Amino acid sequence: MDTRVYSRQQLVEMHGTAQFRRLVAAGALTPVRRGWYAGPDATPRVVEAVRAGGALSCVSALAVRGLWMPPGYSDRVHLRASKHLSTHRSCRLPGGVQPVTSAIDSLGDALACASLCMTDEDWVIVVDSALNKHTLTIPRLQEQMGVVSARMRRLMARCDGRSQSGTESAVRFRLQSRRVVVEVQPDVPTVGRVDLRVGRILIECDSVEHHTGIETYQKDRNRDRAAVLRGEATWRVTYKDVFVDWATAGRDLFGLIAADRHRDRRQKRPA
Repeated sequence: MDTRVYSRQQLVEMHGTAQFRRLVAAGALTPVRRGWYAGPDATPRVVEAVRAGGALSCVSALAVRGLWMPPGYSDRVHLRASKHLSTHRSCRLPGGVQPVTSAIDSLGDALACASLCMTDEDWVIVVDSALNKHTLTIPRLQEQMGVVSARMRRLMARCDGRSQSGTESAVRFRLQSRRVVVEVQPDVPTVGRVDLRVGRILIECDSVEHHTGIETYQKDRNRDRAAVLRGEATWRVTYKDVFVDWATAGRDLFGLIAADRHRDRRQKRPA
């Protein structure tokens, strides 16, 4: 990932010493701190982290890398500092202090750092996103993370790269935490693929981006009618339902489950 912030060593390897000096003299590279330089299109948060004495890491690096981020982690820049530059505001790796050799931590290091800054649910959400976005397996991702703590292994056993959004990951996590059996991304005959399924309840985690266009709006209603004809029901939730008003939405969903209204008592579903 190119964030346009490099160490002097990286720039010399890329351009050679003479060209590096010409770029600095021409103002094409701006000193950020001793031994580090930013190009004209440098990512602001990466520049801030390097200027503070470290590399962009943890949740900030994951956000810059385009992973789905739960709310509540954008209040400050998360950085990982090397030992001689460490501060009380620095994030750290589970295995202890490691050298800083690039302006932004790798995906594996950023996820490992984030495991110490995020709640269980939120960390599962970003790992889901990493698995989905980068088409990785959990063993392959663990190889990139260095030291994997017992907590990280326990949580990764609950991750699922099929998840299409953070809202879907959150709902699945909350259901499974209550020992509810959940199907992920099932393909339902006559309805199509849905986000989650609990018995006869088809759970769709809707976003403004993907569920408000006229064509998509109509398609969703067609799918809902198809579900009713199968004897199933679609239960739709939004980002706000999941991350702002779960007290209400969760009460309704778990109320249905507690009343056994998700049970499929038919002998056979119609084709």
